[in-house]
Amino acid sequence: MYKTVRNLLFRLNPETSHELSLECIGAGERLGVTRLLGKVPDDPVEVMGLRFPNPVGLAAGLDKNGDYFNALGSLGFGFVEIGTITPLPQPGNAKPRMFRLVGNNAIINRMGFNNKGVEHLVNQVKTRRYNGILGINIGKNAKTPVAEALNDYRACLRKVYAWADYITVNVSSPNTPGLRNLQFGESLTELLGGIKREQRKLAEEQERYVPIAVKIAPDMDEAEIASVAETLLKLEIDGVIATNTTIGREGVETDPLHIEAGGLSGAPVRDKSTVVIAALAKILNGRIPIIGVGGIDSAEAAVEKMAAGASLIQVYSGFIYKGPALIKECAQAVAQYRREHPSEPAKP
Repeated sequence: MYKTVRNLLFRLNPETSHELSLECIGAGERLGVTRLLGKVPDDPVEVMGLRFPNPVGLAAGLDKNGDYFNALGSLGFGFVEIGTITPLPQPGNAKPRMFRLVGNNAIINRMGFNNKGVEHLVNQVKTRRYNGILGINIGKNAKTPVAEALNDYRACLRKVYAWADYITVNVSSPNTPGLRNLQFGESLTELLGGIKREQRKLAEEQERYVPIAVKIAPDMDEAEIASVAETLLKLEIDGVIATNTTIGREGVETDPLHIEAGGLSGAPVRDKSTVVIAALAKILNGRIPIIGVGGIDSAEAAVEKMAAGASLIQVYSGFIYKGPALIKECAQAVAQYRREHPSEPAKP
């Protein structure tokens, strides 16, 4: 059934079909249809001090403004991450800015953090009905100089802290000029150091500790991965999400759309993200949990991420191509993997 619906939606331009799909999911929740689709077996896991109903989540980017997270959550996700959100509303990059590479089960996007601003997202989150874990992904406005990025991240952090179960710091989108430079060296240390100071202050004021995760790119060599990992350990970051989209085009060179600028997601990113996860896991050695994302479009791909060292997984492009059935498929496969590997529990 989903394949038929998908074929109809894919006749529209990607951004229009994206918006229409979210509206349909929202209507499905209001009619009680999504509850029938979202019967995923409980497989609770504790990560970052939070109890996730199951380890399969929705990555940031699908619901940037928090307009549909209740409906999306009702499909069976153990956690939903909304955003990326910025302090002020911004339109993002010029259209067209999203492209389907259907033959490769992939997407290229250069959205540019288009969103309605953090105030809108917070107002939406106040309507929360979703009982799973809610993550909020934060970034900087495009017009904010990279040197002043910390101000934007702290502004978002203060606004969303009371409403999030965890907060993700996005320093890895390729679609905001200069943003990825924040992933390395002193820039990363200064940014995350300032965010951790703000987190400690808010935790004391609100008497509630909200974990901070950092989302990184797949386009790093071993030395860069090691440098990032050491910074995360030094600053006691609570989690790391590996990975965001890639600027590479390996595996899609024959598609005419491969020349489009932006981040590539979907099946072609699968191996790249798994390599980063495995490298991180070796260095972190369970001290910081990893959320694996990138090219998960099957049970096999989901288990691969867990075997590489992830404690949780997220889907995005695979969900668009495979539909809600992918959630249950991945959840069942991960549950089976965890039963067969009891000596490898999710990292706290």
